[in-house]
Amino acid sequence: MAQFTHLDDQNQPGMVDISTKSATQRTATAQAIVRVNESVAAAFQDGEIQSKKGPVFHTAVLGGTMAAKKTPDLIPLCHGLHLEDCDFEIQLDGQEIVITCTTVTTGKTGVEMEAMVGASQAALTIYDMCKSMDKGIVIQEVKLLKKTGGKSDFIAS
Repeated sequence: MAQFTHLDDQNQPGMVDISTKSATQRTATAQAIVRVNESVAAAFQDGEIQSKKGPVFHTAVLGGTMAAKKTPDLIPLCHGLHLEDCDFEIQLDGQEIVITCTTVTTGKTGVEMEAMVGASQAALTIYDMCKSMDKGIVIQEVKLLKKTGGKSDFIAS
């Protein structure tokens, strides 16, 4: 039976001991989907929207990158990592804005949380910058698409 890695034998929370692990290159890709109304989607048809706060997608990339770097400050028990890369792809697909965040490090633990936090924050940034046009924006899902390195690799089906 699978165990929760952040609980000890007495079911008390704690960081996972990674002291005996070897450093390897680790990558993770996460995705967030933001559903907007037709008017917001139409505004993006010509490319980037310039809002009063700046270019929406560019600002989302900055917000997502900043959040990914701060993941251990946001997620309890998360190890601090030196991110070697944090890359975003943001595309409009109908009324959905698809955000993909890929993170890379060489270390003793994975970067899944950093990728998911980055994608989440980019989605929240888009919401913040477009809410004046659409209060009904929905962040539909945040999910891990892929991870490599460490004990096992993962690809979402």
